Amino acid sequence: MDTSLTPSDASPTTAPAAEVRAGNGRRPGFGTLLAVDLWERFSFFGMAAILVLYLTASEARGGMGMAPQSATAIFAAYMSLTFMAGLPGGWLADRVLGARRAVLLGGVLITCGHAVLAVPVTGTLYAGLLLVVAGTGLVKPAMAAMVAGVSGDGQGRREAAFSLFYMCIQISALIAPVVTGLLAERVAWHLGFAAAAFGMTAGLIQFALGRRRYGDVGARPPRPVPRPEAAAMLRRAAWATGTVGALLVVPAACGLLPLPAVLAVLGLTTVTLPFWYLRSLRRTHALGAGPKRRLAGFTALMAASAAFWMIFAQSGSVLSLFAERHTDRDLLGFEVPASWFQSVHPLFVLLVAPLFARLWLRAGPRVDVPVKFAGALIAAGLSFLLMAVAARLAEHGPVGPQWLLLVYLLYSCGEIALAPAGLALAATVAPPGSTSRLLAVNGMFGAVGVVVGGQLFRLTAVLSPAAYFLLVGAFVLVVGAAVALGTPQLRRLLGRPADPSNS
Repeated sequence: MDTSLTPSDASPTTAPAAEVRAGNGRRPGFGTLLAVDLWERFSFFGMAAILVLYLTASEARGGMGMAPQSATAIFAAYMSLTFMAGLPGGWLADRVLGARRAVLLGGVLITCGHAVLAVPVTGTLYAGLLLVVAGTGLVKPAMAAMVAGVSGDGQGRREAAFSLFYMCIQISALIAPVVTGLLAERVAWHLGFAAAAFGMTAGLIQFALGRRRYGDVGARPPRPVPRPEAAAMLRRAAWATGTVGALLVVPAACGLLPLPAVLAVLGLTTVTLPFWYLRSLRRTHALGAGPKRRLAGFTALMAASAAFWMIFAQSGSVLSLFAERHTDRDLLGFEVPASWFQSVHPLFVLLVAPLFARLWLRAGPRVDVPVKFAGALIAAGLSFLLMAVAARLAEHGPVGPQWLLLVYLLYSCGEIALAPAGLALAATVAPPGSTSRLLAVNGMFGAVGVVVGGQLFRLTAVLSPAAYFLLVGAFVLVVGAAVALGTPQLRRLLGRPADPSNS
């Protein structure tokens, strides 16, 4: 990976992006996109840091008073829906709106969602979450497609751009829990949601002001649907959304439909949707033997990555509750808010990412995508084995924060290895005109892990926390070992020349 690449700060221009190159091969809009995503991630991570704590807080403290299992399931449903929404959002970016308008529209929806959550009125929870979900589904695949468009040519350069992009947005993940957590836990929960709304508003303004920097990247859909067909599809989508809302969301919000039934339907849809979509993609595109093999390798690695995200996504739910209830948070007489532990992970990412960049350079082609995925899975599995020990010790009283710090260090190492490589691989194997959607599929496998993890946490009703951590950690270790053993076959499927880690 070329770690010398840095964002370009070239002057605004109206020239086509294909004709405008920064000296390092990257187009001028990269720095602006990076800054915009910093704000979008501020709203996302700020929300994730306080949601479960808000749901489980007593009504006397301004919370919802939910049981931990229910709150964790709702958090998992919310997270998985943000991933799943990327598929229709990616389709709209690719075929109807173009990436640029998708980012703008999605940003408006996210801002509105956080604003609804900031209103201290009972019943706004599900409406606000759904608005954030819809907006995130538009923003994330479209933003990733624009990064791919402005990052310059060459597969190695593309992964370097994604790695830099992924590392830099950790700044938001570091700051957001501190800001929203302090406001939410020490002042008022809804003020924390308001801070997230402010972050997304700032990102929208910066994106609009910097639109001249992008040239023609994302200005139009790469494979536009004819206007009459697009209007008909949007009408059908509106009817489908309204039907789902009328049959599931509204009854659940009013207490007329049991929450477990809604979550069961969501879980089944989440697990099956990415596999169904990849199968339909192979059928609808006239792909040769090579592209089909690469999609098969991509599918296998994405399915394995779901196990990593199954553990990773429990940081904002299971580990937040552990920090709040079983961790000694006293620091020189100051009780550290539980949500602040969510900032530890991005801090570690910023600290260890340069070390991993040097490791990739020294290792060269030997450390390719399958090896990175295997290492990430093994790190995630080990993290939950550590949590099993911590949970066992916590049965006799609060434990020190060093346990969570070690777990977040393992998370960080795994994420640095897996996430940028997965994004670059999705952009590389995508059929023409399908980049946003395949980037969304990458996220949907994350949704599979999130929703499975949320359901697995229900096992704590019959298992001790230590047994739960041990069971899940051992399973992920087995998946990581399987990927490591299958690396030669995965390399043959992906093709060494097409592997973004080897460029």
